[in-house]
Order: sequence, then C-alpha cells, then structure tokens
Amino acid sequence: MQPFLQLVAHDLYTKIGNDLSRTVLVFPNKRANLFFNEYLAEESDQPIWSPAAMSISDLLQKLSVQKAGDPIRLVCELYKVFKEETGSRETLDDFYFWGELLISDFDDVDKNMVDADKLFSNLQDLKNLMDDYEFLDEEQEEAIRQFFQNFSIERRTELKEKFISLWDKLGTIYHRYRENLAELGIAYEGMLYRNVIEQLDTDRLKYDKYVFVGFNVLNKVEKEFFQKLQKAGKAMFYWDYDLFYTQRISKHEAGEFIKRNLIDFPNELPESYFDIFRKPKKIRYISASTENAQARFLFSQTAQMGSEKENAIVLCNEALLLPVLHSIPQDVQNVNITMGFPLAQTPVYSFINAAMELQTNGYRPDTGRFTYEAVSKILKHPYTRQLSDHATRLERELTKTNRFYPLPSELKKDDFLTILFTPQSNIRELCDYLLRLIKSISILYRKEGEYDDIFNQLYRESIFQSHLKINRLYSLIESGELSVRTDTLKRLITKVLTASNIPFHGEPAIGLQIMGVLETRNLDFRNLIMLSLNEGQLPKAGGESSFIPYNLRKAFGMTTIEHKNAVYAYYFYRLIQRAENITLLYNTSSDGLNRGEESRFMLQLLVEGPHEITREYLEAGQSPQNTLEIQIEKTPEILRRLYRAYDTAQPESVILSPSALNTYLDCRLRFYYRYVAGLKTPDEVSAEIDSALFGTIFHLSAQLAYTDLTANGKMIQREDLERLLRDEIKLQGYVDQAFKQKLFKVAPEEKPEYNGVQLINSKVIVSYLKQLLRNDLQYTPFEMVAMEKKVSEKITIQTALGPLTLRLGGTIDRMDAKEGTLRIVDYKTGGSPKIPANIEQLFTPSETRPNYIFQTFLYAAIMSRKQPLMVAPALLYIHRAASESYSPVIEMGEPRKPKIPVNNFAFFEDEFRERLQALLEEIFDEKEPFTQTEDIKKCAYCDFKAICKR
Repeated sequence: MQPFLQLVAHDLYTKIGNDLSRTVLVFPNKRANLFFNEYLAEESDQPIWSPAAMSISDLLQKLSVQKAGDPIRLVCELYKVFKEETGSRETLDDFYFWGELLISDFDDVDKNMVDADKLFSNLQDLKNLMDDYEFLDEEQEEAIRQFFQNFSIERRTELKEKFISLWDKLGTIYHRYRENLAELGIAYEGMLYRNVIEQLDTDRLKYDKYVFVGFNVLNKVEKEFFQKLQKAGKAMFYWDYDLFYTQRISKHEAGEFIKRNLIDFPNELPESYFDIFRKPKKIRYISASTENAQARFLFSQTAQMGSEKENAIVLCNEALLLPVLHSIPQDVQNVNITMGFPLAQTPVYSFINAAMELQTNGYRPDTGRFTYEAVSKILKHPYTRQLSDHATRLERELTKTNRFYPLPSELKKDDFLTILFTPQSNIRELCDYLLRLIKSISILYRKEGEYDDIFNQLYRESIFQSHLKINRLYSLIESGELSVRTDTLKRLITKVLTASNIPFHGEPAIGLQIMGVLETRNLDFRNLIMLSLNEGQLPKAGGESSFIPYNLRKAFGMTTIEHKNAVYAYYFYRLIQRAENITLLYNTSSDGLNRGEESRFMLQLLVEGPHEITREYLEAGQSPQNTLEIQIEKTPEILRRLYRAYDTAQPESVILSPSALNTYLDCRLRFYYRYVAGLKTPDEVSAEIDSALFGTIFHLSAQLAYTDLTANGKMIQREDLERLLRDEIKLQGYVDQAFKQKLFKVAPEEKPEYNGVQLINSKVIVSYLKQLLRNDLQYTPFEMVAMEKKVSEKITIQTALGPLTLRLGGTIDRMDAKEGTLRIVDYKTGGSPKIPANIEQLFTPSETRPNYIFQTFLYAAIMSRKQPLMVAPALLYIHRAASESYSPVIEMGEPRKPKIPVNNFAFFEDEFRERLQALLEEIFDEKEPFTQTEDIKKCAYCDFKAICKR
C-alpha cells in the first residue's frame, strides 16, 4: 500500500526539488502535514527546505485584513442591526439562538458568493423576475418553481406574514451588518473569505506555488480562489479518489464533487495511481448489541494487526472516546488521539454546571432559599469536598433533617461554602462567581508531586480552558455588549463549554491512531476499524436549521443536505480505498436516537462493491446466575447479638416492637437484616410524600387537634368537635404544623413552602382530620385518655440458655374511655379492613395475615394488665370512615359465618398471649434459622431485595 501523501511528496519533490521554501501546502486540515513531512524526508538523504503548510481556513485568514470575530459578540452586533431595521422589541435572550442561525445563513451566502440582493429580494419580485435570472441553470430554476408551488404568496397566514415581513428586511440587515462589522475590523468566517477573494491580488502573494492537497467539495469562495491562482500559474492540485466511484459507477455520490474538480483543476498525479479500490481486501461487518461492547471487542483485534503505525480506529460516534481509552490494553505501547478530550466530560464542567444550577433553578429569590437537590448535588461534588471540610457533614445533616429548602445562612459553614452559597442576582455577578470558584479549584492542582499524573494534566488544562471561556463572556458583559437573562447566560456557558475540546499532546505520526471521521482526511491506513457505523452517525442525521428555505438554497447554489451526504460518502470510500483489512462495527440496539440500523454506506458497499464481505455478530458471554437460597443459622455470635439487643439485663437493650414481630412473621430474614444485623436504608431527602410519611403527618395533626381540645380537661363534648369542625383555619393550622415538623423540619413560626403535590396532600389530610372529628361526634361524650402513648411490658420466656426477660411495647395512636371500656385506637390512612378467622391466623405467615390487627391486639394485651377497665381494640380506617355503616370495631370469624365483634379483649387474651409466648421462644430458639419468606409478593418493596436478589 502506497499512501496518498507519499505519492504527493514524491511527485512534488520530483517536480520542484530540494528547495520548497517558496512553496506552501494547503490541506483541508492541519494533521495531514505531519504525515506529509515524514514522507518528504524519505525522498532525500540530504537536508530539504521544507514547504510551509496550513489549512485553507488559516490561509484565507492570513490574507485578510479583518479578524475573525468572537461568536457571541457577532450575535450581539447582529441584534443591534436587527432591532434598528425591524423596530422589534424582542430581547437578546429570545433573539440569541436564532441570531446564530441567521449568521450561519449569512456565512453560507458569502462562502457560496450568492448575490444577497437577489436572494433576499421581495418574494413577489423573485417570482415575477425569475425569468430574468440568467445565472440560474435548469435545475435551479426548477427548485425556485417548486418553492413557489409550496409557498403561495397570495394565501397568507399569520406565520407566513411574519416570514415574508422579515424576509423583505433580510437584505438590508445583511448589508448593514457587514458594514458595521467592517468598521469594527471583525468578520464572520464567510464574510472574511468573500472579502479576501473580492480583493485578492495574485501578484502580491507571499509564495510562488500554492499546492492544494486532498480537497473534495469546494464552496464558491474556494473555487474562485483556486481559479485565480490557477490563472496566475501559482497553483498545483492533488486530488485523491478512485476510479470505482468516479468512473465504474456513473452516479456515485462519493464521486459527485471530485469529478467536477478533476475537470476544472487537473490532477498532478496520473489516473493509474487511483485504481486501487478493486485490489484484494478483507472486509468484515460486525454487529454489536451496545456501543460499549464495540470498545471492549476492539482491542482483541489490534493484537493481530501488526505495526501500530498502520492501524487506525475511527469513531463515527465521538462519545465512544472514553470507553475506547478505558479498553486500551497494556501491550499497546503508543497511542495517538487526534480528537481532543471533551471538556464536558471533566470534573470542572460538572462543577460549573452544578454551580450554575444552584444559582438559577436551585435558588428561589421570592423566599431567599435554595433547593435541596441543587445544594446536595454541589456538596457531593469531589471539588467541594476537597475544598471544604464541612461539606460531607453538612450534606449528611441536611439529609437527616429533611431540609429541602435550606437558607443560605445554614450553608455558610466556612470560607469556601460562604462563596459557594452566596446568591448571585445578575449575570455579571454570576460570571464573577464562577471565575472565583474556578480559581479556588485551581489551588488543588498546584500541589507538588501531581504534575506527572496524566489526569491532573488534563484537568488542569480543562480548568484553564473554562476560565478562558467564562472570562471572555465576563469581558463582553463588562463592556455592555452582552445583556441577557441569567438563564440565557447559563445556556450560553453550557454551549461554549460543551463545544470545547482539550487536545492530547503526543507524537502524531507514531503509534495506533484513534480519530474522528473528519481527522481521517488525506490519511491512509493498512488496517482500519470503524466503530458505530450506524445510520445517523455516518452520514450524520438531519440537516442544520436554516432560515432560508431548502428550495431557495438549492436554487442559489448554497449548501444543502445532499452536499453533506456526498461529503460523508467521499470520506468513507476514500478512507477504505487503500486499506487491506477493514472491520466495520455497528450497534443493533434501538435506544434513543439510534435506530439500530447499519449505515447506508455499508449496504451500498455490500451491493455495489467488488469484494466479498463476511458478517459476524458480537454477543456478550452470558452466564445465567442462580439465585441461592439464603439461610442465616443462629450461631453463638448471632445469639449474642440478639440477647444484647433485647435482654433487659443488658444495659443497652431495646423494646421489641409489634413492627419487629410483624417483620419476623412476614419474613424472618428481613427481621435478621433489620433488627439483628442493624442494616438500614440510607437517609434521603425527598419532597415526595410516601404512604408512611402521609400517615405520620395525619397522626401528628390529630394529636395536635386533640391536645388543644383537652387543654382544659380530658372529656370531649359534642359541641367542642362541632366548633372545631367549623374552624377551617385552625384545622389547616394543625396540618401545617405537622408538615413543618415531619416534612419541612422548620421552626414553628416559619411558613411552610408547599409544592403542588404537597399542597394536595395537605388538603387531603385536612379532609381526613375532619372525617375523624365527624366520626368522633357519634361517639361523644368520651374521655381522651392518651395520644401517641408509649407503652411496654416485660415478658419472660424459656430458652436453651435459661429464662430470658424481654420488653415488648410501642406507641399507641390513641386511647379513649367511655362507659367502663378503654378503647385502643390505631389510625390507618391506607389499606382495607381484614377479618381474621381466629387468633391463630394472626401468627400464621401468609399474604392475607392481618398484621394491623396483630399490632392492636398486642397493645390491648399490654393495657389489659395496666389498668382495670375492659379493653376494646379498634382500627379506624380514615379513608373509609365516611360511610354511615362504618364501624372501627374489629371483628373475627370464619368466612361466610357470623362475625364476633371484639368489644372485650379479655375473651381472646389468653390464647393471644400463649401464641405470643411461642413466637418469642421461636425467635430466640437457636435451632430455628432466619429464612426467606415463601411469599414473593412481600419482596416487592423490601429494603433488602438487592441482597436477596429476589
């Protein structure tokens, strides 16, 4: 294989000789020059005067008297002209992003040397005078005709009126804008190029020979530039192509532009050099189920590919760079990455993003509070934790106290956090704030001994780039050029930073090449692997947005989507024409924008190409995992833990609650994880109200209401409840107070900040509170004995190690007394009443076991021995209590048989205690292991399902 640049170097050396000092090589991009110089050096064993080399963009900028303008300033200048010409009141915020679109269109107009007066002329004139446009060929005339078939000037809509009124002013805006930029000495790229060509004097050019190497599609500016130099005898042209797509297939899109170029600017190299595509090649198509699978597979191939220098990995999807870098094996000695590392994938970018989010969406100026989500995100960032010793503790404290609207004063625990959590009110302050934060971060990379770390070098460069970009915006704000809202500035900063790349430093002409598609221009490799060769990645999906309709673009010779598809087709075929081993991988999954479809170029090569192609399928090795049954034996250590936790003889023993016993009956293993091993779910801050929190807030609201009602005595009278039911403000006040205490965790005097869902929940709890009071109206008069009362009782059981005394107990929601009966009331805000057949069912694990009744019966058993009144356990399902026939009395009995109301627990106490004793002895029985439940439904919302893998 003889690379194209080697052919060029040999031919140029043959024709010009050793002294190339008066020659300049012009490439589509800079990378090709590095390889060219290597080949040129091989042509002679004597020193050679190397030619100058530059990209076409650099050359035209050097020939220009104007400088390329800053993209943001260019939009600001256009906005001024737009406002003057249209009288529009549109803000820069609204104009900015479509202003960029307009500059892109003007850029295309200039690069293709379109007569702007004709293009932006009145649409009616354009239609009437179409025949006078002699510059239009038949295809272009047809394009304009099609435009007016689809766009009727006569039948106008409001949208069409807006388009036409703006279109009529675009010509004036275009000329005024160019005049203003010329006065400032700046230009957008197309304007700069056009001005160079219109004022070009070939006699005054610096070099004798301009050698254009490896171009393909030319815009009008480039074409005219080539023609002027050709006419002056100062140009040489080297085109890279193959007869396969320029001659053998007559209308191949890859050869569309190159054929015209070969006619207009004859090639210095003979045609015989370009019949290489048909030479033997080994081509493989490999489908992979994911993007990352391609990267993992990649380096199993490079070991078989010989010399590193002859190998290239081309990423059609540049987001694959990181997975590819992480997949490089140790035995690959030299790697050259041409693409640059995305700034958006560095820690400084995520930190800046989190800081901007904190100051925009994360801060509420009306209340002067931050949101927990924004605060938590930046407190968890590695940079914050390195710069502040308080960050971790503060984040934990906010989570524990559920502070999802913290005040800035709560967060300013040290100097760095004071800077971080000081609200910024305008764009100037926000830019200054970000610059101060970046300077603080830079201190982390000044420590000795870290300079050799490749990642620290990369991150140091990312900090420098970020500071540079934001400082540029700060200068524009300071000068008054940029005046936008804070949210627009945030979008601008994000856009500027995501477009930035950090170049990798290395020796470009040595080692395995990892590159994007555009970097492959003019380069040839013996062994080629292309990743993500999917439709939508190559060619890239969709065209760029434009204010100029497609048919008018086509008619005036501007860039269209067909141009872009033809360019990508040329890149693909030119890249593979000299390669001998070609592996093309594509992703078959249809996630997001990826349709899981191989590129059209692969299908085209399969149908039209002269080579045999093998298809392979990449699959991840799968080893089915068997979920092993988990059983925890009661070893001496586990028994010691159990005794230490619940034996009343131990100083740190705790109460064994009904919830713990219910957990044991539902799943013994869950009981072990929660109450023996002491595993807990991590604390989370959430503005969401789950069923448990909803119940807690209702319980506290009811407690607050009845605390007020019993302030002057424990008897509850009918008129007390009627009076309270009429006082909506008071009822809402109880609920607000409960929300502040249990959800917002704020001081009682602070006003609760409800979001939409929380407000709905608040209103539902008020309605439940009313329902509770209406129910109690029917029961008055009664004595409120206690609310949220903690009760307990000591029980002694027999174990293998001898007698063991435990303390059972918990918190009773409410106890009231009437006519010699103490009622144990358990409030329920969810679920539905169940009727157990007998006491045994309360202790038998099953899906239908009534665990709420078990809990209430346990409290009833405790209270039966603590006071003389008859005890009646009751379950009050608030959400079902509106029915006239509803009763909170618990009933028992077999299905389809008469039910017995439990008005006196004494009839059931002995059997309940007997079974309770057996249950407790089973828990402490060393022969009874902790096993998984057989009812899989219980696992659905279990905190420990990830451990059990069920």
